Amino acid sequence: MPSPQFTAELSSNDTVERDFTAGAVPGLRSSASGPDRAPLMFDVIIAGCGPTGAMLAAELRLHDVRVLVLEKETEPVSFVRIVGLHIRSLELMAMRGLLDRIREHGRQRPAGGFFAAINKPAPQGLDSAHAYLLGIPQPVIVHLLEEHATQLGSQVRRGCAVADFEQDDEGVTVELADGEQLRSRYLVGCDGGRSTVRKLLGVGFPGEPSRTETLMGEMEVGVPQQEIAAKVSAIGETNKRFWLRPFGGGSYSVVVPAAGVSDRAEPPTLEDFKQQLRTIAGTDFGVHSPRWLSRFGDATRLAERYRVGRVLLAGDAAHIHPPTGGQGLNLGVQDAFNLGWKLAAQIRGWAPRTLLDTYQAERHPVAEDVLDNTRAQMELHSPEPGPQAVRRLLTELMDFDEVNRYLIEKITAIGIRYDFGEGPDLLGRRLPDIDVRHGHLYALLHRGRGLLLDRTERLTVGGWSDRVDYLGDPTAVLDVPCVLLRPDGHVAWIGDDQQALDDHLSRWFGKPAN
Repeated sequence: MPSPQFTAELSSNDTVERDFTAGAVPGLRSSASGPDRAPLMFDVIIAGCGPTGAMLAAELRLHDVRVLVLEKETEPVSFVRIVGLHIRSLELMAMRGLLDRIREHGRQRPAGGFFAAINKPAPQGLDSAHAYLLGIPQPVIVHLLEEHATQLGSQVRRGCAVADFEQDDEGVTVELADGEQLRSRYLVGCDGGRSTVRKLLGVGFPGEPSRTETLMGEMEVGVPQQEIAAKVSAIGETNKRFWLRPFGGGSYSVVVPAAGVSDRAEPPTLEDFKQQLRTIAGTDFGVHSPRWLSRFGDATRLAERYRVGRVLLAGDAAHIHPPTGGQGLNLGVQDAFNLGWKLAAQIRGWAPRTLLDTYQAERHPVAEDVLDNTRAQMELHSPEPGPQAVRRLLTELMDFDEVNRYLIEKITAIGIRYDFGEGPDLLGRRLPDIDVRHGHLYALLHRGRGLLLDRTERLTVGGWSDRVDYLGDPTAVLDVPCVLLRPDGHVAWIGDDQQALDDHLSRWFGKPAN
């Protein structure tokens, strides 16, 4: 099967009832070959069952979309790397009723000290009911999200790698490494920074290669904790890519700059860690018995487009950046929340003409901003005199509440405002988990539907009631009369006029059912 090398993007003005125009994109087959095609088995095939792929599968299943997730690894990763869920991701988990279950397995810490590891507390009064960081082992969050997806009816097949695919006017034929062929209406690549789907799609991935590399692992040490703490404290004054932190059970999390940049496919050795610890700290701390060892670089790349025809990209397949600030997993999960309901609407046949285009229009600029702020943070990690001077200056500036608040809201993604046109500042922003009648707002969003929150109790969702829920509540803690929320919790309309509401219901949720 030839790999499709696309040079132009199909219009998204299609539904499941409308064929793409044959020949609009090189490699797209004509509908005349229909009898030779395998029947459609799924609505969406997702490559990759990490946090992004599992979350996307669950979001699609909320709308009865037939989903298959393909994961090339036969078993989940065995090593335990702690990742952090930031405020916006915690809010999204609350919107789907997952937060309590996830929080049981994590550890809460204050929402501060994120930007370039500058140790400043979070400003007072962050506008969220979930204003903290949740540290959680990566295998655990992946397991919980995969479990959520399968409980909703997603199929997950492990040990299945995408080797090739070809799209046509009705769907995508996916070929696995063992030669098996599967058919779906859409394919989404959530298969990481080295994404096979992105490469086969021919989408450019411009940016910068790694200039520095950092070793990370978990191992035991052979010296007293007091000696380690003293060394780490002294070196950490200027080298923010160095630490040894107790992890529990006698082991330590060890992070140390690598000697150079190498092939990330090759894991480091314990001897690599010892050499670099001696170089930087003058001792290797007697490290031994590693549980896992890895490396990461500061490569920064962003896919030129997130969609070509019936194939889309999300998570690390669409963007990679250094882990400083802990934004990577969060950015991917938030991609999934943005894409899930839109792709489901396209498949279910009620999507407005340009709805699927808004996925790239909204998420690509967010990723650009994350890449820029991680570039800035990496500069501030440099031990060189110039970056250290800038770091000291920024540390002073962060004593101003406005500066500290701006950076916290950027890292935690609660400052995002999508461009929905002119309107109040709240338009395009996420609505916090405010108090409403008989509870909290996010409990009303568990089904992944839109919501009209009407303080006037005079409006109606009318013919959109199969897609949008209604709550009339004059007691809702809200400064505007009514808001229309999308399934991802962003404010799509503010007002009190029924005709204007109907126009915006049509914009986001298509034609009314009657």
